[in-house]
Amino acid sequence: MYLNCHTAFSFKYGTLSVLALFNEARRCGVHKLVLTEINNVSSYIEMLRVCQENRPLPGSTRTKYGKEGYALDLALGIEFRRDHELLYIVLAKDNAGFEAINRFLSHHHAEGKPLPTRAPELPQSLVLYPFGRMEPDQLRENEFIGIRIQELTTFAFYAPYKTHPHKFVALHPVTFANRIDFNTHRLLRAIDKNTLLSKLPPHEQANPNEMMMPEEELIRHYKDYPALLANTRQLIDQCHIDFTLGQDKNKKHVTGSETSDWDVLVTKSWEGFQQRYDVSQPELRERIQRELNIIRQKGFIAYYLIAYDLIRFAKERGFDYVGRGSGANSVVAYCLGITNVDPIELDLYFERFLNSERTSPPDFDIDFSWDNRDEVYDYFFSTYGRDHVCLLGTHVTYQKRSVLRELGKVFGLPKEEIDLIVEEPAAHRDRDQITELIFRYADRIKDMPANISIHAGGVLITEKPIYAYTATELPPKGYPVSQFEMHNAEDIGIFKFDILSQRGLGHLKEAAHHVKQNQGVDVDIHRFVDFKKDEKIRELLRNSKAMGCFYVESPAMRMLLGKLRCEDYLTLVAASSIIRPGVARSGMMRAYIERFHAVRNGKTYESIHPAMDELMRETYGVMVYQEDVIKVAHHFAGLTLTEADVLRRGMSGKYRSRDEFRRVEERFFENCRARGYPQKVIDRVWYEIESFSGYSFSKGHSASYAVESYQSLFLKAHYPLEFMVGVINNFGGFYRTEFYFHEARMNGATIEAPSLNQSNYLTTILGKTIYIGFIHLKSLEVKIAKHIAVDRERQGPYRSLDNFLRRTPGIGLEQVRLLIRVGAFRFTGKSKQKLLWEAMLYFSSVQAKPVSTEVLFDTEPKHYPLPVLQRNELEDAFDEIELLGFPLCDPFKLLQTTDYGDTTARDLPRKINRRVRIVGYVVTTKDTATLKGEPMHFGTFYDAQGEVFDSVHFPDIARKYPFRGRGFYEMKGKVVDDFGVTMIEVSSMEKLPMVHKRPEAAVAGDTGSPRTSA
Repeated sequence: MYLNCHTAFSFKYGTLSVLALFNEARRCGVHKLVLTEINNVSSYIEMLRVCQENRPLPGSTRTKYGKEGYALDLALGIEFRRDHELLYIVLAKDNAGFEAINRFLSHHHAEGKPLPTRAPELPQSLVLYPFGRMEPDQLRENEFIGIRIQELTTFAFYAPYKTHPHKFVALHPVTFANRIDFNTHRLLRAIDKNTLLSKLPPHEQANPNEMMMPEEELIRHYKDYPALLANTRQLIDQCHIDFTLGQDKNKKHVTGSETSDWDVLVTKSWEGFQQRYDVSQPELRERIQRELNIIRQKGFIAYYLIAYDLIRFAKERGFDYVGRGSGANSVVAYCLGITNVDPIELDLYFERFLNSERTSPPDFDIDFSWDNRDEVYDYFFSTYGRDHVCLLGTHVTYQKRSVLRELGKVFGLPKEEIDLIVEEPAAHRDRDQITELIFRYADRIKDMPANISIHAGGVLITEKPIYAYTATELPPKGYPVSQFEMHNAEDIGIFKFDILSQRGLGHLKEAAHHVKQNQGVDVDIHRFVDFKKDEKIRELLRNSKAMGCFYVESPAMRMLLGKLRCEDYLTLVAASSIIRPGVARSGMMRAYIERFHAVRNGKTYESIHPAMDELMRETYGVMVYQEDVIKVAHHFAGLTLTEADVLRRGMSGKYRSRDEFRRVEERFFENCRARGYPQKVIDRVWYEIESFSGYSFSKGHSASYAVESYQSLFLKAHYPLEFMVGVINNFGGFYRTEFYFHEARMNGATIEAPSLNQSNYLTTILGKTIYIGFIHLKSLEVKIAKHIAVDRERQGPYRSLDNFLRRTPGIGLEQVRLLIRVGAFRFTGKSKQKLLWEAMLYFSSVQAKPVSTEVLFDTEPKHYPLPVLQRNELEDAFDEIELLGFPLCDPFKLLQTTDYGDTTARDLPRKINRRVRIVGYVVTTKDTATLKGEPMHFGTFYDAQGEVFDSVHFPDIARKYPFRGRGFYEMKGKVVDDFGVTMIEVSSMEKLPMVHKRPEAAVAGDTGSPRTSA
């Protein structure tokens, strides 16, 4: 009887979770409903899963998980709205109808067209119009008019009912569960319309009665209209959907048949095997054959071949890539060239990627440079067809801070009050009735889905058209995106390829290009075997000098490498996973470091249990990688590999509420007790498994990252200046651009401000001089920034300001002022004041003259005598801060004081446990919290000598001496040491003032000289 049910996936409208809608049906004794979200189908897979999980076993009232079951059949459709106006509801009679509805909606998203007022003729579908939109004699055979409870009084006098009784149905939408949910719905509508709650018009919200009720009660409302009830039953009985969750729905064949696919996979795998390994070793031959057999058994032949074909395409196009994730555990993937990490050398656990019991799909993660990925996407769409390929969607959820801010606006609070409740929620939660309401409903809205977005890199390729499973969005990027997310894709049986965009690969490519241009050297960054023996790389790792290097440049990673005295590949592989939040926060990172040093020093350590040490000998009995969870669950707790994989996936949080996970959790404890482990040991092992929280890496993933880190380290060790230019031009590093320029300077570079005759759009290097690119000049128009180098290449260097102006079409005075102030005209030898004067004269005299890009007669204008203009050299620094975001001089020259403390960063190791005072320039800060939830900070600075040091600010100090933005801070505190890594435990901190832009000591004369920094 329920033809029009919503969940919260009717974004900013519905309020029910998928499970809540199921429970409402159970409460009301409803055994079939039609799920019709507004303009999307985002929720149906989750509802199918909930229905399946709760379905009783044949001949029983209980589910396979042992709980009381309930049978709910699901039909599907879409409620089509345009600017919130309800146009029609289209119901799918079967899967073909569902596909047709999805195609229709996807087409309108792709074309950017508004939905038509009249529903199109779609096969195997039924259409419901709201009462009053259409007359019954206008309806097609499959079209009907829905009558709501509140419309029955009017409907009683509606004459066409008597002549067309078969065209009307009972339409009672379901949008919320109770009155509080209705209030939540109104708040969501006000947020969507960006209006005050008090001004939300009635037509923008649902009727308060849109709640599910027992069918007997619904029938009583329509008792005077038996034809409506009969018609409704007839419609709902016509609608069925048939999806088998978990059944493979991916592209079946790449070469035409499974047999030919298998032949190609085997041939290419053994060819690669002969290139990678000693073929005489029987254990290696057994490993690859075992993998091939499992790949065939589990139906992943096409999956491997699609990845292999993509890598073949990438190599043809000269694209660098990194194959990572659990796929790096596969010897077959290594032999095919999909990954570049040797699973045999690293003893990688293939069963983490694929095993004979595993029911969940594996996935390959393949990273490409950020500027190559779109071409990779295009290859997928052109090769497999736009009807069979889409990007994977994701569901953005409301977060507490953003909800508080939105509700503050809806309730009409001024911005200052909203800022207070967002920044200090505990202090303002119970301030008055309004704030109480805001916080109460923020708790209800938090984690509700807000909209569809794009997954970081997932691509889906299906055998049937993608519309058989989803309608697609078309965001600005231009590629269709599924309306369901990765867990839904896995549930329904569609495997994703993760095609990720990465800046790290971009800076490797760029750095190699600059080495060739600047030094004439062809750099091969793929000599990984040689890199592992490179002493310069070892030195960078040991001393944590890795700024700019992929994945190892952050302060936390820098300190971890220092504590481990890391100088080899395997230690770096472990560090890449240990640094992840789950491992770090649980204390396992600390345990690993302690045990690492104990073993190095010939000492013993306290073990949780001997079996744990045996399973994870390489990591001293500490769970570091995702496959460690599988090993412990399978070998320590005696779970099957299937159950172990459920446990691993459950750590992501998304699966924890599922009955399947809860049953495996019970089995873990039951098995451990049966094996005689002490409860203390069982609890500790479970705690370590839990702490992974979906954050840990598989070992293959960590190993792949470590290879790329080594490539970065090689370039930094041997070509540091070109490397830093590569990092700067690819952006996306951990630090602000300023500090990459600083690092280049510390490695011997001279940094030049943008120059019309030397700089390009991006930053360039000539010898040891780095010219900042025009891209860094704030507010400079891109077309001007790109034109400069192109015109210079065509017509030669610029000779004067006038010459530049006559060669640059469309440039205005404000754009010229930017270039003058940053020093781009310093080749003229004129002061900035004089150049500004000349620019104003030029624009006042040529306002009506056209500008030509071709200068035939280059005559200079007359020069007029100007008075001597004053300028202080620090004004250049302040101009640079305004225009570039940072000064090119030593920033410590901008401090009012010249007292930089009683120590330097280099001296800290010699002052352990002593109190020091030091002035630092902020590089980066990190806000975090103790296990009790108290806020604290970490800081990274450099001192007056340009050397980096770190600080820790515990909760009391963090409250008393907060960071107040960028700049200089004087800190007092104690130097502490942790496994050889020093930092300052701050006891007080003060932000220091800078000099004024134009101090009274300004001298007369032309000081607008060229700006360099060495």
